[in-house]
Order: sequence, then C-alpha cells, then structure tokens
Amino acid sequence: MTLLDFTYRIVLAVVLGAAIGIERQYRQRGAGLRTNALVATGAAAYVTLSSLLSGEPSPTRIAAQVVSGIGFIGGGVILREGLSIRGLNTAATLWCSAAVGSLAGSGFLGAATITASVIVTTNVLLRPVGQLINRQSMEVSELEVTYHVTATCQDTEEPHIRMLILQAVAREALLLKALRSEALPEAEVVKVQAEVVTNGRQDRLIEELTSRLSMEPSVRAVSWESGEQNGKDHA
Repeated sequence: MTLLDFTYRIVLAVVLGAAIGIERQYRQRGAGLRTNALVATGAAAYVTLSSLLSGEPSPTRIAAQVVSGIGFIGGGVILREGLSIRGLNTAATLWCSAAVGSLAGSGFLGAATITASVIVTTNVLLRPVGQLINRQSMEVSELEVTYHVTATCQDTEEPHIRMLILQAVAREALLLKALRSEALPEAEVVKVQAEVVTNGRQDRLIEELTSRLSMEPSVRAVSWESGEQNGKDHA
C-alpha cells in the first residue's frame, strides 16, 4: 500500500465520521463531531495497519478487535436517569462509526460512504418517526408513579425494617428514590419512610410490600399512598 492510498483511506474515514458526528453535535449529544470523527479515523488506522505489516494478510482480525474495543467507549455514554436509559442511540452511532472507519481502512471506500449515509439518514429521518410512536404509546401507557410507604416501628427494629424494604425493591420492578427514618415523640418509636418510583401503577407490588411489613411484630402501623390517590392503611 502506498502512502497516498493510506492517506485517501484515513481522510475519507475522518470526513465520513465527521459527517455522522455533525448530526449528533447538532442535537447536543455527548459523543458529537470530534468523537465520531476520531472513532472512524482510529478504526481506519487500525485496520489499515494490517495492510502495512508484512505477514498480516487479513485485516478482519484487527477489525474484530476494533468492534470489541469500541464497546468501552459506547458503554461510557449510556446513562440511567430514574427509570429511563439515555445514550443508547449515541453508543450505537459510535459503533457504526467504527464500522465506517473499518470499511475505509480496508479499502472499501464506496461501501464506507454508503454506510455513513445510511447512518446519518437513519438518525435524521427515523427520529421524528420514533417521537411519533412515543407520543402515541404515551397516550395508552402509564407514566412514572411515585409511591410513599410509611412504617412505624420500634427503634430497635429500624435496621430490619429498612432491610426488608431494600430487599423488596431489589426483587420487584421498583426503583427506590429515598429511604429515611424519623424519631417520633413517642418513646422508642421510629417512622421509616420510603419513596418508590414505578413505571406505571404498581399498586399490587406496593400492597405486597406493606403487607409484608405489617407482619412484623415490631411494626405498629404501615401505610402507602401514590401521587394520584391515597392507598391503604394497615394497623
């Protein structure tokens, strides 16, 4: 491979990666113009390396390492906010940018150009389609619901009650947002309060949690309520 051929491949990789990144940068995503350009350039350079080295006939071996290695970068842009996951599309775009770079580095310049065009078109054209589907599904599905669970118990049993709440939340489709305790004026009595978030109404799971707490001998009262209406009380 001549130095001019190597330059063509690297330049095309950075241009196509930047083209993908422009759309991401415009939407203020974490991995934007420079990230996608660098990912595509790095993938192209690694794959081209196999053609520069003597005794390395196949670039696919290095390309396979690029595919697995890009997962570390993609994993870094995926974030969890409450019950929602952000960054999946950005991670997928980075993964595709590596594919574009690998194609360019292998000398398949036309295929690299077509792949980059498909990636940009997918992000631009399918975005409003996805938003439309989300709006329609939102009308028939339920949003996040916050539940407040309160248990009054003896102060010596407070750690046990907190542990029961944590265990119940870990097993079920519940997200614990807050867990706090408050000493009551009455001697040796503590109020344990848990704030739980669910995807849609999960009254049955909350009722099971409060029923389990009410079975404890040290628990004097248990109650729960949601942001929409009051729940049930257990003496």
